[in-house]
Amino acid sequence: MKQQSLNERAMNLLARREHSVAELTTKLLKANFDIDDINTVISKLKSAGLQSDQRFAENYLRYRSQRGFGSQRIRLELKERGVADEIINNTLKEASIDWFSIATTVRCKRFGEQYPDDYKDRAKQQRFLQYRGFTHEQITESFNAEST
Repeated sequence: MKQQSLNERAMNLLARREHSVAELTTKLLKANFDIDDINTVISKLKSAGLQSDQRFAENYLRYRSQRGFGSQRIRLELKERGVADEIINNTLKEASIDWFSIATTVRCKRFGEQYPDDYKDRAKQQRFLQYRGFTHEQITESFNAEST
């Protein structure tokens, strides 16, 4: 009986959204299921193609980049969610995302179209973009984009 409810719980979680193996394991452990049973169920889900860290990483990357976050922040968040470095690197490399454009859009949305007047304003905007996970090159380019 408990095995069936573990399967149901795992399927329900995956039906709502993609989960990494680590997320799924954590949530099922909180529901007081045995770790060995959890590992067995997750293995079955992976072999059936119902759970995939690769698919999770792709969906997460798409979602967070559309929300205005940079590759460095997304990389860190995926790592925190237990996704392997190799999967993260491949997903970011294969993504056709214009990080420079996103950085510029995020900066303009937050601070307006005009160029910062002084060093203090520019530093504030740079810190904001850095917090959002953009690289130094992307941040610099977001300020230069206005002169084109």
